[in-house]
Amino acid sequence: MPVPLVVPSRNGPPPIFAETMGDRLRRIALGLAYAAKPARVAGVPALLALSARQLLTGDRRLPTSADALDAPDGLCGLARDLDPETLVEGYARGMYPFGHVGPLKWWATRQRMVLFFPEAHLAKRLRRQIRNDGYRVTFDQAFPDVMRACARPRTGRAPLTWITPRMMRAFQAAHEAGHAHSFEVWNAAGELVGGGYGIAFGRLFSTESQFSHEPNTSKIGFAALNYHLDRWGFVCNDGKDWSATIDGMGFRLIDRDAYDALCDEHGRKLTYVGRWSVEADLDEISKWQPGAAMPAAA
Repeated sequence: MPVPLVVPSRNGPPPIFAETMGDRLRRIALGLAYAAKPARVAGVPALLALSARQLLTGDRRLPTSADALDAPDGLCGLARDLDPETLVEGYARGMYPFGHVGPLKWWATRQRMVLFFPEAHLAKRLRRQIRNDGYRVTFDQAFPDVMRACARPRTGRAPLTWITPRMMRAFQAAHEAGHAHSFEVWNAAGELVGGGYGIAFGRLFSTESQFSHEPNTSKIGFAALNYHLDRWGFVCNDGKDWSATIDGMGFRLIDRDAYDALCDEHGRKLTYVGRWSVEADLDEISKWQPGAAMPAAA
């Protein structure tokens, strides 16, 4: 089940994200089962010890990637504060917030799946679909709806999401502050059928999640996003881990030290803060040749 979304009038307060008690109990049960899997259970004692120590001492400092544990891989500390400025600073330190149950935590895993735009790849079939199938792509037009769609269970998978109400509220606030952005894919009937969202920090972008309701629609939106990030002078898109959506699009693994170096060099000076707009039609995006000179940004 999706996390319910209450949207007030256009001129009212920001959207309120909430979940029912049943949804919350199910998320907790599934989250505990996720942590108990053999590949993860060895890191649970360290996770509990760190959480207890920081909660009992009231430690609210923002950690760095240098604090990352080996087990569980990349755990840096609790994410006690997720206001927009802290969220952006955490990403600039090479971390990201994540957690199914209990307090959210900051993570900086040993390896990251990163796309450097000159290495981007668009398959011929995807280029044809971008050009011919009648879709339309927008940026920042339906941010809360995109988050809600990303939080919905995937077909054939357990209905467990890390996009919790607290995470939604944090990213909605970052969106209102001009740091978090969504891309939306609309079909010919005007329905939202694909998209995703993430956060920009300096000249880096970190993708949080994507969804598709029609074949390859998240890839269509992702191609449009990466085209624009390249056009605007961004250095890379951090996809965090392997996924079917980014597989074959040019992403590759780099280690934590290499990613930290990117953050230190390119993640500090804020650029392109505010609402984003699409500057190229899908025909132009379908002809994108990564590594070639890009048109001047508007």
